[in-house]
Amino acid sequence: MDERILKWLFDIKMAIDEIDSYFENEQKDFFKYRKNLMLKRAVERDLEIIGEAINRIITRDKDFETKITNARAIIGLRNQVIHAYDNISDENIWSILINHLPKLKSEIDNLIAEQ
Repeated sequence: MDERILKWLFDIKMAIDEIDSYFENEQKDFFKYRKNLMLKRAVERDLEIIGEAINRIITRDKDFETKITNARAIIGLRNQVIHAYDNISDENIWSILINHLPKLKSEIDNLIAEQ
């Protein structure tokens, strides 16, 4: 695997681990998340990093589009967070954290382990 791709995979892993750390000492609670602007911005920034890294990976190697579920949707989310920041839905971000991030974490861990 290209060293740059491996670096970007580690960037994704670190961003996911950061998001997980924000909820380390407490239950994930949507209403607390919604009220905490600093937490929301931190999560959004990590999602930007994840989307940008995936964009760089699949630009370099198209095969990763099938290895990372919803790669294009993740890139689309990154673009929305950056360019349409005023249309970010707390509910959508929360759904991604609860329903999609654990699967992405598992996929990234498996891709890294293949090395």
